[in-house]
Amino acid sequence: QVQLVESGGGLVQPGGSLRLSCAASGGTFSSYAMAWFRQVPGKEREFVAAFGWSARMASYGKAVKGRFTISRDNAKNTVYLRMNSLKPEDTAVYYCAAGEEQVADTAGYNYWGQGTQVTVSS
Repeated sequence: QVQLVESGGGLVQPGGSLRLSCAASGGTFSSYAMAWFRQVPGKEREFVAAFGWSARMASYGKAVKGRFTISRDNAKNTVYLRMNSLKPEDTAVYYCAAGEEQVADTAGYNYWGQGTQVTVSS
């Protein structure tokens, strides 16, 4: 059983930056694909970014490509999401997920964190 704990959310002004972290425990971190999703009330969970277990190439959702960067440190069992040029529409609860394959669908991930709130507002 894998446990995921996100941190780093908060309030930031438009144009600002944040870095989210997701610490994993209870499993073989290096064997999992890791991803970030986000969700606002009343909407489906949206794919943000993912990085396969081999860490060869990241994938990104259209809304964040070019602004967000996902990375992972297998030695620390941690995945990060660097968010730059933040916009009010990036406001959401951000979730970390672990699964077998690097896919952009929530169905591909077996383990989820509790989420961390990111609010972009002046």
